[in-house]
Amino acid sequence: MEDAAPLVSIPEAPIPDHGTAEWFSGADGATLRAAFFSPEGEARGSVVVSPGRSEPIEKYFEVVQDLLNRGFVVLVHDWRGQGLSHRALPDRLKGHAAGFKDFLADHQALLAAFETRLPKPWIALGHSMGGCLLLLALASGERRFAAAVLSAPMLGLNTAGVPPWVATPLSWTLSRIGVAGAYVQGGRYDPLAQTFAGDALTHDEARYDRYQAQLRANPEIALGGMTWGWADFAIAACRWLRRSKGVEVIDIPVTIAAAELDNRVLNPDQKQLANRLPKGRYLEVPGSFHEILIETDPRRAIFWKAFDETVDAIAE
Repeated sequence: MEDAAPLVSIPEAPIPDHGTAEWFSGADGATLRAAFFSPEGEARGSVVVSPGRSEPIEKYFEVVQDLLNRGFVVLVHDWRGQGLSHRALPDRLKGHAAGFKDFLADHQALLAAFETRLPKPWIALGHSMGGCLLLLALASGERRFAAAVLSAPMLGLNTAGVPPWVATPLSWTLSRIGVAGAYVQGGRYDPLAQTFAGDALTHDEARYDRYQAQLRANPEIALGGMTWGWADFAIAACRWLRRSKGVEVIDIPVTIAAAELDNRVLNPDQKQLANRLPKGRYLEVPGSFHEILIETDPRRAIFWKAFDETVDAIAE
């Protein structure tokens, strides 16, 4: 029997029905958390949800319910370094990484742990960092998914005015001279003290406040600013995808939904990669900030329309 893991439930965001969280082991034995949800009746297939940087499972409860309503089994997970999964540094608020190989190995371990409970076809849904890592997995040879839908995937970083020819060698060097675990300059912040206006992640204040309430209910799921190690990982991951021939052999439908007003990742990089995919599709959600999945209802509806158009022919 799988070991039970906790999920944070608050009145504004209760745990969706027919769902439980479990611990599983990453490729190096790291303790990681995932949650599994079943729809009413026979499932149309399974959706594996991979969140963005800093995002715990709980932030996706509304997305889980959207997918359950569509008849899918849903598996959503905490990447290492966030949520209640293993964190490499004593300071839990530091968003840290050491390359992308561990993330990809963990993703393989996740699929292996749940494979027998995931009816086909499989759909990959990823946001931001999760979208980048899903594309890395697909370009590296993962062939069990029948389609992928990505929300504002991290394929090029907004480096806040620092040109790439400075940011790339700087993060590479600092992550290798003993300060990989230090915050990037100006990167320290308290996630519980963030504000709706200051973050500019969504136009929907109620959804933003709901997530802040989840963090207050259990601060252990919160994550703060990034380290130099994380910056180096993110830049390297984007560069790998730009150069990899593996992108051109991803032979499943992949929809990339970009946020028109994104200030975290770069839309031109998303469009360029979509054009390299044999069955790629690129669209922009008008007026959306980075967090499309917690945007206002009309903006979310554009994403879900694109999702349905991508998967309905596959999961009938």
